[in-house]
Amino acid sequence: MTETTETTEDRRDPIKVMVVDDHPMWRDAVARDLAESGFEVVATAGDGDQAVRRAKAAAPEVLVLDLNLPGKPGVQVCKEVVAADPALRVLVLSASGEHADVLEAVKSGATGYLLKSASTEELQDAVRRTAVGDPVFTPGLAGLVLGEYRRLASEPAPAQDTGEPKAPRLTDRETEVLRLVAKGLSYKQIAERLVISHRTVQNHVQNTLGKLQLHNRVELVRYAIERGLDDE
Repeated sequence: MTETTETTEDRRDPIKVMVVDDHPMWRDAVARDLAESGFEVVATAGDGDQAVRRAKAAAPEVLVLDLNLPGKPGVQVCKEVVAADPALRVLVLSASGEHADVLEAVKSGATGYLLKSASTEELQDAVRRTAVGDPVFTPGLAGLVLGEYRRLASEPAPAQDTGEPKAPRLTDRETEVLRLVAKGLSYKQIAERLVISHRTVQNHVQNTLGKLQLHNRVELVRYAIERGLDDE
């Protein structure tokens, strides 16, 4: 499944959100704030096992997830819900800004990582951006994640099956967008840089994903860095 080309401006129906946190007051406050801001809160959960069950039943578009959960840790919840529904976006909302926690969350399938010190407005914006596939990170963490992409890209690739190697042909514009994605720019920043619409950027990304037989932006960034596009 490739990333959606829908933008927040295209939507008429509310974004379906689920909130997972083991502190009832915090969980209820986040859910209430999101609901009052026009999001549809389809479920909440207070532990890992409950989160997995309810996510499968409620089918949210964005899962706002704390990492520190009883029973099953947040990273395991992330792995399981994304495996069950690859279209689901996970936005971690955590008190921890430790680099190891951030990288583990991203490797587990999280789209973004926001600290609990974020304002209500920042959370709302993060949920909207997460819903359309933009990676969202608390300032200072995006560079860390991009650095990890580069480290992963430097590792030997798995052996390929024998046969003619894939050599997908990208247009000049697709290559240009891919290069900016590899540099860590958001879709909005790419649109401003190239003087095109946010929707056009997402169309180029979707077309590139299809040509390269990749599934999401994380894989796309790794592909681009492997080919040195982030250094051009």
